[in-house]
Amino acid sequence: MGKSSKPTTKHLPKDLKIIYEDRDILVVDKPPGLLTIATEKEKKRTAYYMLTDYVRKGSSKSKKRLFIVHRLDRDASGLLVFAKTGEAKRTLQDNWEDAKKKYLAVVEGHFEKKSDIITSYLAEDKSHRVYSTSNKQEGKLSKTAYKVVKTSKYLSLVEINLLTGRKHQIRVNMADSGHPIVGDKRYCKGKPRHKRLALHAFSLSFKHPYNGKPCNFETEMPTFFKKLVGIEDKKVTKKKLPDSVKKPSDSVKKPTDSVK
Repeated sequence: MGKSSKPTTKHLPKDLKIIYEDRDILVVDKPPGLLTIATEKEKKRTAYYMLTDYVRKGSSKSKKRLFIVHRLDRDASGLLVFAKTGEAKRTLQDNWEDAKKKYLAVVEGHFEKKSDIITSYLAEDKSHRVYSTSNKQEGKLSKTAYKVVKTSKYLSLVEINLLTGRKHQIRVNMADSGHPIVGDKRYCKGKPRHKRLALHAFSLSFKHPYNGKPCNFETEMPTFFKKLVGIEDKKVTKKKLPDSVKKPSDSVKKPTDSVK
């Protein structure tokens, strides 16, 4: 009898942290600066390309596929979900409005209200820049709930609950409120003081496409954010975010068990 082979990490993408994987879904923590999918200028350095290579174990002849469920801005970081079957993709996207998506952002200045909901109608111009409009026929309704977590002398750390999912919604809503996200080169007036966009998708909850059971994932706050507002790591990991990522409930193990 031959020796059992050890699991290989040869085809794991270096720039992506895999949070969870089973027969139907693949959840990763995307770093800033990485595209979700290809553009005309960039084809290979994308989360989709890297993870497709991973599920195919480097074999171009493999028939295994990945399917896009949603996207994150190139400059944002955080949780991304990919489907591993067409059926899983359709199920997730058909119910994506029910998914709960929370972000952390560091913004310029201080809000008058510690929590509120920003409502606007968003449209996109020919240069693909998103803007707010009062014309309901021209734009799509957007709702962004925020809660101030901590403030420093000039900045605020906010937790954002995305109530609708529009392109660049958080970035535009924050900028319109007079508190643009730190490092936002597109929507911040003037030259940003920091190169990195301080926007991170830290929490994502949805129903598993196989059995409908709840899946809850969280990631730790980026060190960059902590430094901006002067938070020590111990306080964040114990009170604001867990040390380890929350995995799906035990009921989701069934799809995993079926993978050979």
